[in-house]
Amino acid sequence: MELSIIQKIVIYALPVIFAITVHEAAHGYAAKYFGDMTAYKAGRISLNPIRHIDLFGTIILPALTVALGGILFGWAKPVPVDFSRLRNPKKDMLWVAAAGPASNFVMAILWVFVIKFSMNAPEYIAYPLAMMGKAGISINIVLMVLNLLPLPPLDGGRIAVSLLPMKYAMKFAQLERYGFIILIALMFSGVLSKVLDPLINVVYALIISLFG
Repeated sequence: MELSIIQKIVIYALPVIFAITVHEAAHGYAAKYFGDMTAYKAGRISLNPIRHIDLFGTIILPALTVALGGILFGWAKPVPVDFSRLRNPKKDMLWVAAAGPASNFVMAILWVFVIKFSMNAPEYIAYPLAMMGKAGISINIVLMVLNLLPLPPLDGGRIAVSLLPMKYAMKFAQLERYGFIILIALMFSGVLSKVLDPLINVVYALIISLFG
Protein backbone atom coordinates (compact mmCIF):
# COMPACT_ATOMS: atom_id res chain seq x y z
CA MET A 1 0.00 0.00 0.00
CA GLU A 2 1.58 3.26 -1.18
CA LEU A 3 1.24 6.08 1.33
CA SER A 4 0.36 9.59 0.26
CA ILE A 5 2.63 12.49 1.26
CA ILE A 6 0.17 13.53 3.98
CA GLN A 7 0.00 9.98 5.35
CA LYS A 8 3.81 9.76 5.38
CA ILE A 9 4.09 13.02 7.32
CA VAL A 10 1.46 11.85 9.84
CA ILE A 11 3.20 8.48 10.30
CA TYR A 12 6.65 10.05 10.68
CA ALA A 13 5.68 13.04 12.86
CA LEU A 14 5.79 11.38 16.29
CA PRO A 15 8.90 9.27 15.62
CA VAL A 16 10.78 12.35 14.36
CA ILE A 17 9.78 14.53 17.32
CA PHE A 18 10.61 11.80 19.86
CA ALA A 19 13.91 10.92 18.19
CA ILE A 20 15.20 14.49 18.13
CA THR A 21 13.77 15.49 21.53
CA VAL A 22 15.14 12.51 23.44
CA HIS A 23 18.48 12.86 21.63
CA GLU A 24 18.90 16.44 22.84
CA ALA A 25 17.60 15.72 26.34
CA ALA A 26 20.11 12.86 26.63
CA HIS A 27 22.97 15.29 26.01
CA GLY A 28 21.60 17.50 28.79
CA TYR A 29 21.22 14.62 31.25
CA ALA A 30 24.77 13.43 30.54
CA ALA A 31 26.21 16.94 30.87
CA LYS A 32 24.51 17.36 34.25
CA TYR A 33 25.79 13.97 35.40
CA PHE A 34 29.35 14.97 34.53
CA GLY A 35 29.14 18.36 36.21
CA ASP A 36 27.83 20.93 33.73
CA MET A 37 24.53 22.48 34.85
CA THR A 38 24.12 24.80 31.83
CA ALA A 39 21.35 22.78 30.16
CA TYR A 40 19.62 22.21 33.50
CA LYS A 41 19.55 25.94 34.31
CA ALA A 42 18.24 26.67 30.80
CA GLY A 43 15.35 24.24 31.33
CA ARG A 44 16.55 22.00 28.50
CA ILE A 45 16.78 18.75 30.47
CA SER A 46 13.25 17.90 29.54
CA LEU A 47 11.27 15.44 27.43
CA ASN A 48 8.84 18.22 26.54
CA PRO A 49 9.27 18.52 22.74
CA ILE A 50 8.35 22.21 22.77
CA ARG A 51 11.59 23.00 24.61
CA HIS A 52 13.67 21.40 21.84
CA ILE A 53 11.74 21.98 18.61
CA ASP A 54 13.26 24.18 15.94
CA LEU A 55 10.52 25.15 13.47
CA PHE A 56 12.66 24.63 10.38
CA GLY A 57 15.03 21.89 11.55
CA THR A 58 12.53 19.73 13.46
CA ILE A 59 9.36 20.17 11.41
CA ILE A 60 9.75 21.72 7.96
CA LEU A 61 13.00 20.11 6.79
CA PRO A 62 12.22 16.55 7.99
CA ALA A 63 8.76 16.81 6.40
CA LEU A 64 10.33 17.83 3.10
CA THR A 65 12.93 15.05 3.16
CA VAL A 66 10.28 12.43 4.00
CA ALA A 67 7.96 13.75 1.28
CA LEU A 68 10.74 13.78 -1.32
CA GLY A 69 12.03 10.35 -0.35
CA GLY A 70 15.57 11.36 0.59
CA ILE A 71 17.59 10.62 3.73
CA LEU A 72 15.76 12.03 6.73
CA PHE A 73 17.54 15.20 7.75
CA GLY A 74 16.79 17.59 10.57
CA TRP A 75 17.81 18.92 13.94
CA ALA A 76 16.47 20.36 17.18
CA LYS A 77 17.68 23.37 19.12
CA PRO A 78 21.10 22.24 20.38
CA VAL A 79 21.22 21.69 24.14
CA PRO A 80 23.73 24.17 25.59
CA VAL A 81 26.76 22.40 27.04
CA ASP A 82 29.77 24.19 28.52
CA PHE A 83 32.42 21.51 28.20
CA SER A 84 34.83 23.54 30.36
CA ARG A 85 32.49 22.94 33.31
CA LEU A 86 32.65 19.16 33.05
CA ARG A 87 34.71 17.54 35.77
CA ASN A 88 37.14 16.13 33.20
CA PRO A 89 36.34 18.21 30.08
CA LYS A 90 38.22 16.30 27.40
CA LYS A 91 37.37 12.85 28.76
CA ASP A 92 33.75 13.56 29.70
CA MET A 93 33.05 15.24 26.35
CA LEU A 94 32.98 11.75 24.83
CA TRP A 95 30.17 10.54 27.10
CA VAL A 96 28.11 13.72 26.72
CA ALA A 97 28.41 13.50 22.93
CA ALA A 98 27.72 9.76 22.81
CA ALA A 99 24.55 10.08 24.93
CA GLY A 100 22.53 11.40 21.97
CA PRO A 101 23.28 8.60 19.48
CA ALA A 102 22.97 6.03 22.29
CA SER A 103 19.44 7.29 23.01
CA ASN A 104 18.57 6.84 19.32
CA PHE A 105 19.79 3.24 19.43
CA VAL A 106 17.59 2.53 22.45
CA MET A 107 14.60 4.20 20.80
CA ALA A 108 15.09 2.14 17.64
CA ILE A 109 14.82 -0.99 19.79
CA LEU A 110 11.67 0.33 21.51
CA TRP A 111 10.03 0.88 18.11
CA VAL A 112 10.71 -2.79 17.32
CA PHE A 113 8.45 -3.65 20.26
CA VAL A 114 5.80 -1.26 18.94
CA ILE A 115 5.77 -3.34 15.75
CA LYS A 116 5.49 -6.52 17.82
CA PHE A 117 2.57 -4.99 19.73
CA SER A 118 0.88 -4.02 16.46
CA MET A 119 0.73 -7.68 15.43
CA ASN A 120 -1.84 -8.34 18.16
CA ALA A 121 -3.52 -4.94 18.11
CA PRO A 122 -7.05 -4.30 16.82
CA GLU A 123 -7.15 -4.18 13.05
CA TYR A 124 -7.99 -0.47 12.82
CA ILE A 125 -4.72 0.56 14.56
CA ALA A 126 -2.46 -2.38 13.65
CA TYR A 127 -1.32 -1.06 10.28
CA PRO A 128 -0.67 2.56 11.39
CA LEU A 129 1.24 1.29 14.45
CA ALA A 130 3.35 -1.05 12.33
CA MET A 131 4.16 1.74 9.86
CA MET A 132 5.00 4.12 12.70
CA GLY A 133 7.22 1.48 14.26
CA LYS A 134 9.11 1.00 10.99
CA ALA A 135 9.46 4.76 10.66
CA GLY A 136 10.73 4.99 14.25
CA ILE A 137 13.38 2.35 13.65
CA SER A 138 14.51 3.99 10.42
CA ILE A 139 14.58 7.53 11.81
CA ASN A 140 16.55 6.65 14.92
CA ILE A 141 19.10 4.57 13.03
CA VAL A 142 19.63 7.37 10.51
CA LEU A 143 20.04 9.98 13.25
CA MET A 144 22.39 7.74 15.21
CA VAL A 145 24.64 6.98 12.24
CA LEU A 146 24.54 10.56 10.94
CA ASN A 147 25.47 12.01 14.32
CA LEU A 148 28.36 9.58 14.73
CA LEU A 149 30.12 10.92 11.63
CA PRO A 150 33.49 12.32 12.79
CA LEU A 151 32.69 15.88 11.78
CA PRO A 152 32.34 18.72 14.29
CA PRO A 153 29.81 19.86 15.46
CA LEU A 154 28.20 16.42 15.08
CA ASP A 155 28.48 14.11 18.08
CA GLY A 156 31.03 11.97 16.26
CA GLY A 157 33.20 15.04 15.81
CA ARG A 158 33.12 15.75 19.53
CA ILE A 159 33.91 12.09 20.27
CA ALA A 160 36.91 12.37 17.93
CA VAL A 161 38.07 15.55 19.69
CA SER A 162 37.82 13.71 23.00
CA LEU A 163 39.88 10.76 21.75
CA LEU A 164 42.58 12.61 19.82
CA PRO A 165 45.76 13.83 21.52
CA MET A 166 45.37 17.46 22.60
CA LYS A 167 47.60 18.83 19.82
CA TYR A 168 45.48 17.25 17.08
CA ALA A 169 42.20 17.64 18.96
CA MET A 170 42.53 21.44 18.99
CA LYS A 171 43.20 21.56 15.25
CA PHE A 172 40.38 19.15 14.48
CA ALA A 173 37.94 21.13 16.64
CA GLN A 174 38.55 24.17 14.41
CA LEU A 175 36.56 22.38 11.68
CA GLU A 176 33.40 23.11 13.67
CA ARG A 177 32.92 26.53 12.09
CA TYR A 178 32.71 24.85 8.67
CA GLY A 179 31.04 21.61 9.77
CA PHE A 180 27.49 22.48 8.85
CA ILE A 181 28.50 23.79 5.43
CA ILE A 182 30.49 20.59 4.78
CA LEU A 183 27.52 18.48 5.85
CA ILE A 184 25.09 20.29 3.55
CA ALA A 185 27.56 20.00 0.65
CA LEU A 186 27.92 16.25 1.28
CA MET A 187 24.15 15.84 1.38
CA PHE A 188 23.42 17.67 -1.87
CA SER A 189 26.35 16.06 -3.68
CA GLY A 190 25.04 12.57 -2.85
CA VAL A 191 28.24 11.63 -1.01
CA LEU A 192 26.48 11.63 2.36
CA SER A 193 23.97 8.94 1.34
CA LYS A 194 26.75 6.79 -0.16
CA VAL A 195 28.62 6.94 3.16
CA LEU A 196 25.59 6.48 5.40
CA ASP A 197 23.56 3.85 3.53
CA PRO A 198 25.91 0.87 4.15
CA LEU A 199 26.27 1.82 7.83
CA ILE A 200 22.52 2.27 8.24
CA ASN A 201 21.90 -1.15 6.67
CA VAL A 202 24.38 -2.82 9.05
CA VAL A 203 22.78 -1.28 12.15
CA TYR A 204 19.28 -2.06 10.88
CA ALA A 205 20.20 -5.69 10.25
CA LEU A 206 21.80 -5.93 13.72
CA ILE A 207 18.72 -4.58 15.51
CA ILE A 208 16.32 -6.79 13.55
CA SER A 209 18.47 -9.88 14.11
CA LEU A 210 18.63 -9.23 17.87
CA PHE A 211 15.12 -7.96 18.55
CA GLY A 212 13.06 -8.55 15.43
